[in-house]
Amino acid sequence: MNDGNNKTPRKIEESSKSVVGSSSAVRPSGWKKLLSKRWVFPAAYMAAAAIIVAILWVYSGTGKDEAKQTVTDPTEVNGDATTGAKDSDAAPVVANTETLRWPVDKMEDMKTTMPFYDESASLEAREAAMVEYKGNFKPHMAIDLAREDAKTFDVLAALSGEVTVAEQTPNNNFVVEIKHADGLVTVYQSLDNLQVKVGDQVEQGDLIATAGQSEQEASEGYHVHFEVRSNGNSVNPASLIKAENK
Repeated sequence: MNDGNNKTPRKIEESSKSVVGSSSAVRPSGWKKLLSKRWVFPAAYMAAAAIIVAILWVYSGTGKDEAKQTVTDPTEVNGDATTGAKDSDAAPVVANTETLRWPVDKMEDMKTTMPFYDESASLEAREAAMVEYKGNFKPHMAIDLAREDAKTFDVLAALSGEVTVAEQTPNNNFVVEIKHADGLVTVYQSLDNLQVKVGDQVEQGDLIATAGQSEQEASEGYHVHFEVRSNGNSVNPASLIKAENK
C-alpha cells in the first residue's frame, strides 16, 4: 500500500511539471506580441525620423547664432571705423570735383589766334591749324589765346595740380607743365613773368605767369599756347571744357 501511495504523488508531480512546461513553451512573451503588430515598425521609424530632424534643427540654429557672433564687422578694424580695409592697405581717396577751365580770367575778352588741329575737320580748317617754323610745318596740338586788344594778360592754372616743368626755352619763351589726376597734364607756353616753380602745388585759377611772345609763334603777339594731354596724347581743350567755363 505504501509503495502504491508513494508512486501516485510522483506521477502527479511529474504530470503537473509537464503541463506547466508545455504552457510556458506555447505562451508568447509581451515583446513578441508587441512586435507582431503591423503598426509597430512604421511608428518606430517615424519617431526616430522626428528625433533626427529635431536634433538637426537645434544644431543648425546654434551654428547660425555662433556664426553671427564670430563674424567681425568689416567696418571695424584695429578698433577704428574704416571702410573695410586694413590701415596698411588703405589708399587715400581724393575727391576731384573740378572740371577743366580756360587759363584766362574772362574768355569773352579773348580770341583764338591758332586753333587745335583736328584730323576730321575740313581741309581749310586743318591748314589753318598748321604751324610753320623755319620752313617746316607741323599740326598745332593746342589752342592759342590772345586778347582782342592785343595786350598781355594773366595766365591761370586750368586745374589744380603739381608743377612738373617751369623753364625757359629758346623757341617758346617760358613753359609750364602741371600734372593732374587721371593722367591729365596741362601745358602753357609763350609765357612771361613766371610765378611758379617745379614742385609747387597750385589750385585751379592760381596765377602761374603772364602772356608773352615766342619765336616760334611770333606773328601772334602776346598770347598763351594752351595744350592738354591725356595719358601722353594731345586732346582738344575745348572738348573737355564745360559750356559754363567756355
